[in-house]
Amino acid sequence: MKIATPLVAWQRTHGRHGLPWQQTRDPYRVWLSEIMLQQTQVTAVIPYYQKFLIRFPDVARLACAPSQEVMAHWAGLGYYARARNLHACAQRVMQDWGGDFPPDAQGLATLPGIGPSTAAAIAAFCYGERSAILDGNVKRVLARYFAIDGDPTTRAIEQTLWQLARNELPTAARLRRDPMMMTAHTQGLMDLGATVCTRSRAQCTQCPLKKGCAAFAQGRVEELPWPRAKKKLPERSTGMLIACHRGKVLLQQRPDTGIWGGLWSLPEFDGGLSAKAGCDQLGVTVSKMQQLSAFLHVFTHYRLTIEPVLAHASSTRIAAANESNTKQTEWVPLSQLSARGMPAPVRKLLDGLLADQLLG
Repeated sequence: MKIATPLVAWQRTHGRHGLPWQQTRDPYRVWLSEIMLQQTQVTAVIPYYQKFLIRFPDVARLACAPSQEVMAHWAGLGYYARARNLHACAQRVMQDWGGDFPPDAQGLATLPGIGPSTAAAIAAFCYGERSAILDGNVKRVLARYFAIDGDPTTRAIEQTLWQLARNELPTAARLRRDPMMMTAHTQGLMDLGATVCTRSRAQCTQCPLKKGCAAFAQGRVEELPWPRAKKKLPERSTGMLIACHRGKVLLQQRPDTGIWGGLWSLPEFDGGLSAKAGCDQLGVTVSKMQQLSAFLHVFTHYRLTIEPVLAHASSTRIAAANESNTKQTEWVPLSQLSARGMPAPVRKLLDGLLADQLLG
């Protein structure tokens, strides 16, 4: 059984219709939502999306904004390469496309940060284009419906799922009779995976596709799709210096590439050093210091133990021998911390110290 007819009927009755980016066919707003929603829950995205649009209401405003300000508005959403690509994409749209997004999925996929599934989603929602999507939710729906064995993140299984996604698109004739069907089909796949065909505790009795679902018929819903093979994450550690002096704290901007790229963070020193040795390594002279409790932050590819040191600096001078550490280093007033894009664990650490009145 083709899935398009029952899926579209279900979406129009039971799908999500009140999300802020669903009330527009503006490619800028749809693109922004699709990038924010990558690997991030809808509930977390909504407030960021709304605040982002207040500051950057169109692609021109985003393109000409300083990168630091873009990162500050993104801080907390994670996966910061998305923000760098978002900014680069806006600039490309202005430079190469005269401020208008490409009119089809093929053109959209040439822009920074837009993969084939995201391009297809934007094209379907904004232009009604007949294009298949394949995000994580859709992979799960198709892997169960067709009982596809194998890791869906491997190239072979992913290519199989792509072909199935294309095969299940509404026909061109159906779309001519119902121009909005492509939007409902695309949104329906997303909604079904997010609210019914969930990773655990799937609500199969409420699924519009249960009659044709092979996994449901075979009793294999919980088994499919196959989980990605787990790898043991490497362990790393770093010291972080929280140096404060007369209402200011020392921040250092990270390189544009790599973890927390472009964000402002606390200066780091070699993990395992004593608090005094860490301050010496960074060239900061302190009058007193306190070793705080270490805490763990888990990235996609490794686990990082952060060992923070609270230090009251004697002055804002940093030793000349450590100039390599000071090129992107600033003493930032505590009242201005909120304007800096910072990694979530660093922001949480500083907010806690401010609440306890330990910074000053």
